[in-house]
Amino acid sequence: MSAWIDFRKLRQDVDFPALLRHYEVKLRVNGVQGQGFCPLPTHRGQRRSPSFSVNFDKKIFQCFGCKAHGNAIDFAVRMEGHLPSDTHAVREVAERLQKEFVPAGLRRNERRPPVRQSPAQGKPAGQEPGPPSGKPVMVNPPLDFKLRNLDPKHPYLKSRHLKPVTIEHFGLGFCSLGMLKGRIAIPLHDPAGKLIGYAGRVIDDASISEENPKYRFPGRRDYQGKIIEFHKSLFLYNGYRVRNASNVVVVEGFPSTWWLWQCGYPQVVSLMGSSCSEKQAELITQASAPDGTVWIITDDDDAGNQCADDLQHLLDGRRQTEWIRLTDGRQPTDYTLRELRKLIPFAPDKSGTAFKKGAAKAPR
Repeated sequence: MSAWIDFRKLRQDVDFPALLRHYEVKLRVNGVQGQGFCPLPTHRGQRRSPSFSVNFDKKIFQCFGCKAHGNAIDFAVRMEGHLPSDTHAVREVAERLQKEFVPAGLRRNERRPPVRQSPAQGKPAGQEPGPPSGKPVMVNPPLDFKLRNLDPKHPYLKSRHLKPVTIEHFGLGFCSLGMLKGRIAIPLHDPAGKLIGYAGRVIDDASISEENPKYRFPGRRDYQGKIIEFHKSLFLYNGYRVRNASNVVVVEGFPSTWWLWQCGYPQVVSLMGSSCSEKQAELITQASAPDGTVWIITDDDDAGNQCADDLQHLLDGRRQTEWIRLTDGRQPTDYTLRELRKLIPFAPDKSGTAFKKGAAKAPR
């Protein structure tokens, strides 16, 4: 049976700093206040800004960019890709917070409500069924299935000027069923090359909203007696294909990876966001040769600039790094092959799938 939750008490007891560490949120702390880039997957718009703040004393958060605000429970609900108005999701998240982010001493003093007995069944009534406690947690396990019948010829992929060989290489396709229905399915592989999940990209940016984020990642789920969790901070997109390379290019997002690969730069990996974890920095180091260079190409916005700074700091002393700064608010996908050849100081792989001279640039 699911545990009774005193939501008011839970809001007071939850360890907000531990919750932020769990979601790998980095903030600049000044007293009881923390500030940084908005980490919420429901953040509106394509760009992030340092408009997110947390009051550790009051245990509340607010983003002046996307206008989201609330308490620690609301924050966790949004980080799991839901809205605080989704009562079912709130209860699921609250149960997890109560088990994992409330100090043990406070949990032992937890009150329980009186339970009525159902005369018909002899079981407690008025409680909702829930998953049993003590289940093992598995992070990024290999999938035992593959999505079928993905459409690689969807107009969205054509609009990004992606060649069939690129689409096939990355296994992209429009999904018409399941959790990723109406999105482009993007296979995700761990450092060993095993399929661990799919991300889903909307096909119409005008439809992006809190309820419909641009990217959807696998959520936490109960499967065959185990709790399955997905952590994108533990691997690099396309990272399993890059080994001991003289030049490794690091970008933020999926489309930049596809575009640079197609333009003849196959040693490209993506962080899948504007933050780099310690594990990802380790994987970037392993992907590059000891005497190689890591080329950082992030979007020309506040989040991209902060990401580049963090990467240089994390890789300092491990590998030589070079930050290729973009201008005029551009992204890697805004550059033609000719422009990329001028921008990137090493030659592309001309034997690969690079566009021919004069090809049109790819839109965002």
